[in-house]
Amino acid sequence: MTTMLQSILLWLLYLSSFYAFIPSLISRLFGFRVFRRGKSETHYALTFDDGPDPLYTPRLLELLRKYNVKATFFVVGEHAASHPELIRRMHEEGHLIGIHNYIHKTNWLMRPRTVRDQIDRTGQIIQEITGEKTCYYRPPWGIMNLFDFFSKKDRKIILWSAMFEDWKCSVGTEQLKKRMLNKLKGGEVMLLHDRGTTLGADAHAPEQMLEALEALLQEAERRGLESVRVDTLMNGSSITELSSVVARQEVEPRLKLKLWKRTVVALWLGWEKLFHWAYHLRAASSKDPMLHFRSRVYHGARVEMEHGYVMQNGDPIIELHFDNQTLFELGVTSRSTMHLAIRMIRTMEQQLPELAQIVAADPELRSAKALYGVSMINRGPEKFGFTVQELAPGPFSLASKLYLRMLLSVIHPAGQKRLKQRTDQLVPKMIVMPVEELLKRYGQQHHTVASGVTEQAEDDSFVIENEVLTEQN
Repeated sequence: MTTMLQSILLWLLYLSSFYAFIPSLISRLFGFRVFRRGKSETHYALTFDDGPDPLYTPRLLELLRKYNVKATFFVVGEHAASHPELIRRMHEEGHLIGIHNYIHKTNWLMRPRTVRDQIDRTGQIIQEITGEKTCYYRPPWGIMNLFDFFSKKDRKIILWSAMFEDWKCSVGTEQLKKRMLNKLKGGEVMLLHDRGTTLGADAHAPEQMLEALEALLQEAERRGLESVRVDTLMNGSSITELSSVVARQEVEPRLKLKLWKRTVVALWLGWEKLFHWAYHLRAASSKDPMLHFRSRVYHGARVEMEHGYVMQNGDPIIELHFDNQTLFELGVTSRSTMHLAIRMIRTMEQQLPELAQIVAADPELRSAKALYGVSMINRGPEKFGFTVQELAPGPFSLASKLYLRMLLSVIHPAGQKRLKQRTDQLVPKMIVMPVEELLKRYGQQHHTVASGVTEQAEDDSFVIENEVLTEQN
């Protein structure tokens, strides 16, 4: 499949998803019409989707009672109807019950009236069992449509701030514990699952979740943190907590964006999520997912790199992509062009060695000819071992130029002013590095990284051209 055809198919998918994709994206990014994180320093919320389950939900309730904590259950209507005794028990033990549709089907694929029927039917089941109405709703997979977006205000949509892939047995108990403990702090809304029969889930995955959850509850007790219902977390905040938020904002100033820029950012970040999902991109670092990559076949003209290496049409390559969310955060919190450039350089210094370790351990990646990316660049990546070359003229080059100029105007501290300076240099270029060079430079535990790069960033001529703003190809 050619690069152009890939781009066309992705754009068609993007346009066809307007019904649900844009509402979901705006809610995720700006919190419009949804709750996803609290402000408490001592309280967090455990939320469980897809249940109730006759095997795992009773064990989960016992565990919550053992540690005397409360949680929120977003139940599937057909499961609630089949196990009313579990819904009744949740209610009697003081947990909050919310709606997760009557069947576990994405709102993306349902008409507004169908979604409304799903919610109303599940709400009626819960009310008949508990005697109380619920206004809390979590759409399956967190995907909203225009109906959810503009629905009546008495429905409270709850998303999450942390999820852990607990629906997959392949994650393993120890890794799941690690992920959950890393997110254990006040204000978090944690997404977990007490049923493994949903499409894409493993039937026995809740077994691992329960073991990891007990470790989390033990550690939370040690730290003085408490799991509360979502409605409690939504209503709880203090003067001290608000002051701490203000203090953090003063330490890290944030660029205020106009509405049109926020819209552009929303579309841009949404495009990335769609691209990552479609092409299964991997992160070089799980702790700081800035650099992403995928394995693919190169389609293009012959490229000559340093030390006699050559990349030709049909060669396997590792395509690089920056995490747009992280890049945006760096842009809007950087005090100046220099600050942004230095922060990006330091990120690359940290991530290239981690990428080298992944490549060295994976035979498929190890057999690739080169690392490949597209960037708005003049100088900088050479210091890391990349070769910089012009893109061949054509539709892709033109589209990349327009995209990256728009992106730079939004995330760069200097905004539109930067585009008026040395505009002849603001063109997308290809950056390539032989895999052998990557392993040679960064494969050792004690490597020398881009000697002098950070110092050169302080030179007036070494500004934002050092950004590696990779474009999805």
